[in-house]
Amino acid sequence: MDAKTQFQNRFQRLSLARRLLIGALLWSVLLVVGGVVAISAVYRAEAVNILDDEHSGTIQTLVRAIRPLDDGTGRIEDIEDRHPLDSRFTVPLSGKYWMMVAVDDQGNPVGDITSRSVFDETITLPAALRREALANPGQLMSANGDGPADQPARFTIQATTYPERANPVLLVAISDRTLTMEGVDRLRTILLIAMMALAGGTLLAMAFGLHYALRPLGRIQSDITEIREGRQAALSGDYPAEMTPLSEELNKLLEHNRAVVSRARTHVGNLAHALKTPLAVLRNEANGETQLDQVVRRQSQTMHENVDHYLRRAQAAARAEALGVRTQVSEAAQGLVRVMNKLFVADGKTVSGEIADAIFVRTERQDLEEIIGNLLDNACKWCRSEVRLHAAPAEDGLVSIFIDDDGPGLSPDERAQAVKRGVRLDETAPGTGLGLSIVADIADMNGGSLVLDESPLGGLRAIVSLRRA
Repeated sequence: MDAKTQFQNRFQRLSLARRLLIGALLWSVLLVVGGVVAISAVYRAEAVNILDDEHSGTIQTLVRAIRPLDDGTGRIEDIEDRHPLDSRFTVPLSGKYWMMVAVDDQGNPVGDITSRSVFDETITLPAALRREALANPGQLMSANGDGPADQPARFTIQATTYPERANPVLLVAISDRTLTMEGVDRLRTILLIAMMALAGGTLLAMAFGLHYALRPLGRIQSDITEIREGRQAALSGDYPAEMTPLSEELNKLLEHNRAVVSRARTHVGNLAHALKTPLAVLRNEANGETQLDQVVRRQSQTMHENVDHYLRRAQAAARAEALGVRTQVSEAAQGLVRVMNKLFVADGKTVSGEIADAIFVRTERQDLEEIIGNLLDNACKWCRSEVRLHAAPAEDGLVSIFIDDDGPGLSPDERAQAVKRGVRLDETAPGTGLGLSIVADIADMNGGSLVLDESPLGGLRAIVSLRRA
């Protein structure tokens, strides 16, 4: 299985809430990163535009501050009274600078006049920007470069021509970009913190909202568990409009299940009546001593036993498929204990049962009585004087019902044979040999099992495990 398939399988197993939260988280990360980058870029561009606008005003002032002359040396003179009035141009290394640069025929600088703020530093104009300005006289050209004291700076240059001069003069406005970049960094940090807080708050609110919105699904799950364990018959309560159709359809499905089980029980009963009556007639008619009569009686008895066995299995299977089954073990067992004590009192045998009222199993009462009744009857037949019955919760959501006797017991091989259908270990004892196999079948169809073991009383212990309700 490749990595893509493994990822898809893991994602499909995620809950709806986690899928929505993962999607929201990914969108939030994209929104935060994209928003911070975009807004920072817009702010930086706007800050640069402001610098360029300031530079444009400075250069317009410098245009009028040059005394046009050309004495052949290429030098220039300025008119001090017309210098830009911003006081930062007079403070050394203030971050605001201007320059007037004379160039020769090849465009190389041959002289310059700078603002007092340049102090004793040297400013080197970006060569590419200088060539671009000379190629486009009268247009403002801007670019980043290194200013005085290696400050990151923004340069704006305009090549201005004068009729009195053969070569243009480069008018330059320069601003330190340190404050601008720091402002962009501060804005980026503030945006990142604010948008992360917003995204985190949104995700937290979504998590609470999903928890509240999906609570009806938890209620439906809880109600279905109650139905399965027999504590209620249908989904009840008020559900949101989106859940109402689901609850109604589930209730219809439950009702359909009950109807199917009811019809199955009816058909099984009808079949039992249809088969047992002709078999009884055959047995009654074959009352002679001929070989044919004996064969008919023997085969009729075999057919009767098989019909009885499989009809019981069919009835148990139909009951096992029903939802909402829940039976109290003590209530089902007490009546059987009283019956067994009455039946075997003449033989000096007693049956005792201690089962807590809080123990319930997910088995029809009729099936539970069939299980306990067969096991008690078998134990009473083979015990010497005592049979004990008790039940206790077991692992994996099961309930174990223990029936012990003080009889001769069975060897391990005999225990394995005893649960097979029709096997009788003692042909002198009454019975058909179907009791233990029926118990095993009913327990299996109800999600449980039958195990035979050695009893603490010295005889046989029968352990039936059924699903706890």
